[in-house]
Amino acid sequence: QVQLVESGGGLVQAGGSLRLSCAASTRTFSHSTMAWFRQAPGKEREFVSTIGWAGGRTYYADSVKDRFTISRDNAKNTVYLQMNSLKPEDTAVYYCAAAPGLVRFTTSATDFGFWGQGTQVTVSS
Repeated sequence: QVQLVESGGGLVQAGGSLRLSCAASTRTFSHSTMAWFRQAPGKEREFVSTIGWAGGRTYYADSVKDRFTISRDNAKNTVYLQMNSLKPEDTAVYYCAAAPGLVRFTTSATDFGFWGQGTQVTVSS
């Protein structure tokens, strides 16, 4: 069983920054593909970013590319999402997701079997 706990959300003005963290309670963290998704009110959950086992490979949605940075610290079982130049359209609940043993890159939520409870990010204009 994998438990994921997100933190770092909050209210920020447009142009500001936030850093989300996701702490994982699993011995398989270093062999888990990790990702961030988000869901805005009235919209479907959408892919934001994903990172490979060792952190060397990353992939981003076009909407956040060059503004967000995903990283991980396998010694701390934690994945991060640094969000810069935030826009009102980034407002959503952000979810951390884990796929133990997954090697290939994917943007599909159905490939991730474990999810955190989510953290709210609100960007005011």
